[in-house]
Amino acid sequence: MHASQGRSAGLGLALASAFAFGGSGVAAKPLIEAGLDPLHVVWLRVAGAALVMLPLAWRHRDLLIRKPALLAGFGLLAVAGVQACYFAAISRIPVGVALLIEYLAPALVLAWVRFVQRRPVTRAAAAGVVLAVGGLACVVEVWSGVSFDVIGLLLALGAACCQVGYFVLSDQGGTGDDAPDPLGVIAYGLLIGALVLTAVARPWEMDWELLGGTAAMSGAAVPAALLLGWIVLIATVVAYVTGVVSVRRLSPQVAGVVACLEAVIATVLAWVLLGEHLSAPQIFGGAVVLVGAFIAQSSTPKAASGPVAGGPGPVPAVDDSDLSAGRATA
Repeated sequence: MHASQGRSAGLGLALASAFAFGGSGVAAKPLIEAGLDPLHVVWLRVAGAALVMLPLAWRHRDLLIRKPALLAGFGLLAVAGVQACYFAAISRIPVGVALLIEYLAPALVLAWVRFVQRRPVTRAAAAGVVLAVGGLACVVEVWSGVSFDVIGLLLALGAACCQVGYFVLSDQGGTGDDAPDPLGVIAYGLLIGALVLTAVARPWEMDWELLGGTAAMSGAAVPAALLLGWIVLIATVVAYVTGVVSVRRLSPQVAGVVACLEAVIATVLAWVLLGEHLSAPQIFGGAVVLVGAFIAQSSTPKAASGPVAGGPGPVPAVDDSDLSAGRATA
């Protein structure tokens, strides 16, 4: 009974994490359209979350000596890279499309494992990859000559590649007693990401007065500070923490499957709040992408002499693998 309650709580937390991550783009896009540069929005998000997580960074300060490469990888790829590319992408293409492109990350990870590391992958995982790529072709409507901004598509693909880099790095996280505390990794990843983005985004050039005004969301004026508060507290801090706790109660594979709902949530919210309507083929393609991601991440690895990839979990647990961009995740 206790285990059942723990699993139910884990599923609830995983759903909360997917919802929190899925709402980041919807809250950020009105700020970008109001005049804030996408990089400035990313910096505000990361720097604000880093301040909130600062006590955890101090508590796990030993990680700076034990796992410097892992912290640097998380900060540069999972935080700065993914979010900068994602936010820049949604300034040019619909939120749902950008997030769905990020779901190519599991496919790219499997390609890395199979062809670079030469490790076997399951047939089900490979089938999921094929479905995801085919669905993405429908999302971007390749038959019409790519109906979306090409630069926006490349930026979204860049976010997916940043996720791949971190997933590969996460294999070095260690196991057992040597495994770093995921909350500490998140805290230092945010701090490192904030430092990197400060040099890149140059926030001192930002028009700070915009944060005291309003931003338009489906014709309604919403306080910019409220949107920023959502991005920092809900879409970053709450999203990461609930995701970590959910993986501790579930498995990375199960949590990864639930995280696939992030794309659905983001698309629905963008439809309702931003008026970003997708065509029937794009909706169908999005569903296929999610089915492919589901299969790739939930397939059971077959026996092998070495590690086998059946799909990485999206949230940092023992192996610190979160992003769903949105985690990247985004």
